[in-house]
Amino acid sequence: MNQPTDRSTELKSLLNQRILLLDGAMGTMIQRHKLQEADYRGERFAHWESDLKGNNDLLSIT
Repeated sequence: MNQPTDRSTELKSLLNQRILLLDGAMGTMIQRHKLQEADYRGERFAHWESDLKGNNDLLSIT
């Protein structure tokens, strides 16, 4: 299973058989942006009582 097409075929086959959990390097990609506390807060969490930097889940809603 060395070729990308082979991997794609294998993945599709596995998806037809069962539920798959895929884990990627999203945290590493986010770290490259060198985000600051304000980037995590947005307007919604502007006055939140604790630090939010590093809580990458918040980035999808801020």
